[in-house]
Amino acid sequence: MNWVYLILAGVFEMIGVLMINKLHKDRNLMSIILLVAGFGLSFLFLSLAMKTLPMGTAYAVWTGIGASGGAILGMIFYGEPRNALRILFIAMVLGSAVGLKLVS
Repeated sequence: MNWVYLILAGVFEMIGVLMINKLHKDRNLMSIILLVAGFGLSFLFLSLAMKTLPMGTAYAVWTGIGASGGAILGMIFYGEPRNALRILFIAMVLGSAVGLKLVS
């Protein structure tokens, strides 16, 4: 269950990052609420996951999901570049997160 919490933490981290960009475009109350909710839920689920998972592993996986997910969402929603090297490096980050899970 702790890995599910960690994945949820990463997903909410991605939502928080997406809302930062939305807040720059639309300064309204809903953008602020979604930003705070995204990051708040991210930290909540990260803390639940860290009850049994090693801190280094949990933090690295959480960061990897958030960073790579944010980059992917940027490509999908904001027209950021989609070249092969960028996708390769995103895949390497995700592969590293999976590797940490396998050795934990």
